[in-house]
Amino acid sequence: MSGRPPRQEEGESAKLRHKEELSRRIKEQKVVVDELSNLKKNRKVYRQQPNSNIFFLVDRTETLSQCKNTLDELKKAHQEMENSEKTKIKK
Repeated sequence: MSGRPPRQEEGESAKLRHKEELSRRIKEQKVVVDELSNLKKNRKVYRQQPNSNIFFLVDRTETLSQCKNTLDELKKAHQEMENSEKTKIKK
């Protein structure tokens, strides 16, 4: 015996990690949406360029809208994952 778990368990652990990562990203996105929603109208918002320390001034309302859309997409992906798990359990 090689001491490795069967392939099915490897797939399940990968799904669990993906689900946990998705949950973490949803929590982070909720915080961002909440913070942007509670900003005063005259506050400036900056977005950091990926993999750099450069920030650019962005429109607050546009950024809030984009963040809400991202949050909705993450929630939808999480819900689809939950539904697929439920259908597998029923079968």
